[in-house]
This record gives sequence, C-alpha cells and structure tokens, in this order.
Amino acid sequence: MINEDAVFYSRVLTELTLSFHIIYATIGVGVPLMIMIAQWVGIKKNDEHYILLARRWARGFVITVAVGVVTGTAIGLQLSLLWPNFMELAGNVIALPLFMETFAFFFEAIFLGIYLYTWDRFKDQRKHMLFLVPVALGAAFSAVFITIVNAFMNAPQGFELVNGELVNVNPISAMFNPAMPTKVAHVVSSAFMTAAFILASIAAFRIIRGSSHIYHKKALYLTMKIGLVFSIATALIGDFSGKYLAEYQPEKLAAAEWHFETAERAPLVLFGILEGEETKYGISIPYALSILAHNSPYAEVTGLDQFPADEIPPLYIHYLFNIMVAVGMWMTLLALVYWIGVKRKWKIVKQNWFNWLIVFGGPLSIIAIETGWWFAEVGRQPWILRGYMRTVEAATSSNQVDLMLILFSCLYLILGIGSVVVLQRMFKSNPVEHELEEREAENQGVET
Repeated sequence: MINEDAVFYSRVLTELTLSFHIIYATIGVGVPLMIMIAQWVGIKKNDEHYILLARRWARGFVITVAVGVVTGTAIGLQLSLLWPNFMELAGNVIALPLFMETFAFFFEAIFLGIYLYTWDRFKDQRKHMLFLVPVALGAAFSAVFITIVNAFMNAPQGFELVNGELVNVNPISAMFNPAMPTKVAHVVSSAFMTAAFILASIAAFRIIRGSSHIYHKKALYLTMKIGLVFSIATALIGDFSGKYLAEYQPEKLAAAEWHFETAERAPLVLFGILEGEETKYGISIPYALSILAHNSPYAEVTGLDQFPADEIPPLYIHYLFNIMVAVGMWMTLLALVYWIGVKRKWKIVKQNWFNWLIVFGGPLSIIAIETGWWFAEVGRQPWILRGYMRTVEAATSSNQVDLMLILFSCLYLILGIGSVVVLQRMFKSNPVEHELEEREAENQGVET
C-alpha cells in the first residue's frame, strides 16, 4: 500500500541530500585535476607560485572531501531506507558500480593522504606529483561509477523481469547502457568546469579586495583558461545528450522544450510562460530543436502528444534546462573574453566590475550544476526505473520519514556552516603572502 506522505517526504529528503552532496562531490571531482595541473605548470616553469597554489588548494580540498564522505554515506543509507523496493529490484543488477565507486574513493583517499604528508620529502617535485595522479583518477572514477547507476535508472537494461522475478541478469550490460556515455562525460566535464570557475572566483575576489600579488593573478589566469576548455567540452557533450534524449527519452526532451505536437522543423524555445499549450514571451529559435535532436533542420521531433498524460514529466523542467544552458553559455563567453583580453591586453579584464563578474561566476556555476541534476532527476518522473518501476512504487511506507528530514536538514546545516568557517579560518590565519615569505626564507637558507 502506497503511503503518499512517505513518498512526498522521501522525495524531499532525497532531493535535499543530493542537492547538498552535489556541491561537495563536484568540487571533489574537479579540484584534484586543478591541483595536478597547477603543480605540473609550477614544475615545468620552475615557478614557486604554482607549486604553492597546488599546496593551498590541496589543503582546502581535504575539508570538502570530509564533508562529501558524510553526505555520500547519507545517500547510500537513504537509498536503502527510503527506496527499499527500488533497491530490492535494481540492487541485484547495478550493485557492481556501487561497489566500484567505493573502491575508487578509497583509492583516492589513500593516495591523497600520501600526497599531503610527503610535500617536503621529495627534492624532485615530479616524483611527488605522481601521487596526485591516482587521486585525480580516483575522484573522476568515483563520479563515473555513481553516474553509471543514474544512467541505468534512465535506460535500464541487463536483466529481464518475468512474473516479478529477475532473470538473465547481466551487470556489465546494465553498466554500459545507452545513457551511460553522454551522462558520464557530461558529469565529469561539468565538474572540471565548475571547479575551475569556483577557484577563479576566489582568485578574482582576492584581487578585488586589494591583493595585487602575482600569485592570485596567476591563479585567475590558470583557472579561467581551464574553465574555458571544459565549458566548451561540456557544451559539445550537451549536444550529444540532446540527441540521446531524442532517441531514448523523447518525452523528457519534449517536456523540457514545451514541444507539445510532433512536428518537423521544430523550433527551440527559451524561457517564456506557459498558458495551456501556448508559450508566451519566450525566445523561439527556428529549426534549432530539430538540429539538436537529429542534426537536421527538417527532422521530425516527437512531441508530448505521443505519450500518456501520466508518463509526461513535470513541465517546469523547461526552466531548469534553460538555466543550466544559459549559465553554461554565459561562463563560456566570460572565460573567452577574459582569455582574449589577457592576450590582447584589454583594459576591461583588469577592471573591478569584470572581476566581479568572475566572482559571481562561481556561484552561478554551482546553480548550473544544481539545476542540471534537478533536470536529470525530475525529468525522469514518474519513473524511478524508467519503464519498470514508478517512484511511488519504490518508496518506503514508513511514517518516520518526516523526522528523518528534520534530522538530516540539521546535519547538512551544521556541515555547510562548519566547512565554510573552517576553510575561511584555515586561509585567513595563513595568508598566501606570509607563506610565500616563509618559502623564500627557506630557499635562501638552503642556498646559504
């Protein structure tokens, strides 16, 4: 028997947990690559600023990893407690990537500890940097394996359901489902992009606050350049994601674009207000939806008229999709202008108002990550396992989920505030200028 209150609170708690976790998970996936690139550039150029950049980023990264572990554990717990029917069915099929995700995290954590505690043990920085390679790989593959689980929920395969019983289970086939390539690539690429822009926003803020030290300028240039590369990559992968949706989840694409009737030469609608099945005040780009879906301006795009009303996702995912795309395009443009401006020595990229745009780019990138995940999850509704199990069928019937929601909300509030306070005090008590002076003194002592 379905308990509607339990379903509601289960969905709210799961959304809260994922929304909180995705911030730390994205940083956890993206920052190790930033650290590795900074250290590699420092070694290549024999530049202490980049070496110190890697060292300071690594210290802050440890805090985000600690919080990510707690929230990641909460997700695993909630899958079993809140969605027992789903885990009973899908757990037998998709348990392998869940196990491999745990292994990837331990692989990352072990080498992260070695990396942090051996900073001054190697005269050759190249040897020390090698410890960071498995850290970056472990972080990336953690995202890969957990995203495979999400992809399976959108395109389940690798099993047969006969009279309610699982038969012919093939975990490898379940992992390599049609949704896997585009979802994994999009998640990893957007994590690298977001991490770069978050670090860039910190550097820009320090410059605005009056720090003219070359360290922050180098940090800003490096992260904005990396952010540009991965924002372009994310946009290209997003195009492939649109084509995946057109073939395998056409109802999600149609709902996201408010495409009600199957038609050729379909326009792409941005923003607007929906009245019935009519879009007002939106920006319509002719042929764009047909191109996005099938690479042809004359292609036919399936509309919502082809699906039962109870299988159509909530239409507000249109705004989630638009926000994600708009922020991605804005950050790509901002990074491109900055990169060209530095090369051409434009004065605008040195102005405080432009640096403020970069500062706001960090939170905007997080908003894009959030709306992207909400779009992915809400756009799959009413299914938790598309075509096999609806969300209402998967939830617990317990009457205690509302209490769990309160307790976990308090936990996330404490973790969020605590991590910000710790990070702020960590770097405020040891400013980069002071650390650079200490390192210069150490180097002079060694030379003497």
